[in-house]
Amino acid sequence: MAEHKYTRETVTSITQWVPHKLFSFSTTKPAGFTYVPGQFARLGLPLQAAQDSSPAIWRAYSMVTAPQQDGLEFYSIVVPAGEFTPRLAQLRVGDAIYIDKSAFGFLTLDRFEPGGNLWLIATGTGLSAYLSLLQDPNTWKLFNRIILVHGVRHEEELAYRQKILEWVAQGPAADGATGFTKLDYLPIATREALAHTPQERITTLIANGQLEALANCALDPAVSKVMLCGNPDMLLEARKLLSERGFAVGRRGNPGNLAVENYW
Repeated sequence: MAEHKYTRETVTSITQWVPHKLFSFSTTKPAGFTYVPGQFARLGLPLQAAQDSSPAIWRAYSMVTAPQQDGLEFYSIVVPAGEFTPRLAQLRVGDAIYIDKSAFGFLTLDRFEPGGNLWLIATGTGLSAYLSLLQDPNTWKLFNRIILVHGVRHEEELAYRQKILEWVAQGPAADGATGFTKLDYLPIATREALAHTPQERITTLIANGQLEALANCALDPAVSKVMLCGNPDMLLEARKLLSERGFAVGRRGNPGNLAVENYW
């Protein structure tokens, strides 16, 4: 397959977070595949179910794993009427999946100057890119605090919650070290109340100041960097709210304090 821009890889594990709705899966890693935490890969499937067919449908998925780890992991929602995700959800361990040899995307920490507080705000499967960042020990050395905000509809959709709580308690599991940057985790559900956070949309909590109160940390553009990843409606509203506070996406030669990426 040397003539192709993709390689054929193998599914090695599958985790069902919410049956028929949310799942993650691991694959072998293409030889020589490199990426920066926060980037995404293009995954391909054939139009027909036959394993030997060439890939014809491609979708972007952020890596959950950090670059130094063996294999790749991805997190997905099932869109029942979609062309890609129902097929993806039918894959089993040992099945083939195609992966572009190049990584893409700019939801990476090199968009920011180090220091200050890092806000990682996501809805749904937009959490993926942040999991890669948090599994890279370097992330924990660059900022004074990290605040991870994950918005979902129902509590059962808080995938990776236990792993995140372990990082809150002990720092990055990647090297077993402690004493790193403090991580705060704010799970937010819009359809049911959780134990320590209000039943509300993330953008409402930004607008009324409750998100800052929950984190005990100001969304101050002088000392904060914010990443937004999730559904386009949330991104549009959150970006507007943050822009009004002085947050801006960086331009060439001028690092900003806001990075944004659509993710369904």
